Amino acid sequence: MANTYLPTLKQLQYLIALRDHGHFGRAADSCFVTQSTLSAGIRELETLIGVTLVERTRRVVRFTPLGEQIVVKARRVLREAEELGDMARAAGRPLSGEMRMSVIPTIAPFLLPRALPKLRTEYPDLKLFLREEPSAAACESLQNGRADCVLLALPYSCGEVTTEALFDDRLFLAFPAGELPEGVNPVSPADIDETRLLLLEDGHCLKDHALAACNRPELRAEATMMGTSLHTIVQMVDNGLGVTMLPEIALNAGILEHTSIAARPLGGDNPRRTIALAWRRASPRERDFRLLAEVLSTVR
Repeated sequence: MANTYLPTLKQLQYLIALRDHGHFGRAADSCFVTQSTLSAGIRELETLIGVTLVERTRRVVRFTPLGEQIVVKARRVLREAEELGDMARAAGRPLSGEMRMSVIPTIAPFLLPRALPKLRTEYPDLKLFLREEPSAAACESLQNGRADCVLLALPYSCGEVTTEALFDDRLFLAFPAGELPEGVNPVSPADIDETRLLLLEDGHCLKDHALAACNRPELRAEATMMGTSLHTIVQMVDNGLGVTMLPEIALNAGILEHTSIAARPLGGDNPRRTIALAWRRASPRERDFRLLAEVLSTVR
């Protein structure tokens, strides 16, 4: 006889929210329920399976080892349940309904303002919810089901995913006023002064793409990695604090407007990154993702 006492999807959703937020109030807000409702749902789940999943104190929410394991399984169950709805949507109108996309910070402000109006015009029934986060967090969101697809830059290892390359994004070297070498176009990586190079801090894959394009190991040790965004680094370069590398999509979006910065293409063997859309393998919405990739590939 089948066991009718099974956890509900709502209970699993509450458990995952508490694990993600580490706080009953914030977890309840994310689920659009009261704190007492969320707490009661998790207690019912613990009673149902007969074990403690969360140790509660006044200040700390701590998951037991078994609780951590069940959260991992719960994410998988919720993702599979969501894909039931995805299958139905995929059989209906293309690119319709809700879709959650994570986008890395070195793409989002430059590509999305061009892409979103086009998507609204061509696919008005699509409700695209966006989350901006670094590559590692974006790929984790994809694997955990918080995101349906990720707009990122390759090469980058994002796990068991399918990727659709959109276009190559060339890298440029940006100089303060008066520092642009005369008659140099493109700029050879060998000519970069490593003591003047400003890059994004750890966690941004553009830094790794830039360093890989230069193929100069000493740059990693000597470069100053302190910028939290490309806009911040541009301001630092404009104030004469150093040079930096910028992707072509940022230049096309006007990031150097109202500055005195001069930019030249970076030379070398592979001075570019590849913008791509990634989604979980065997997703029932693959057709939608490929349609989305087709639109995004036309707006660089």
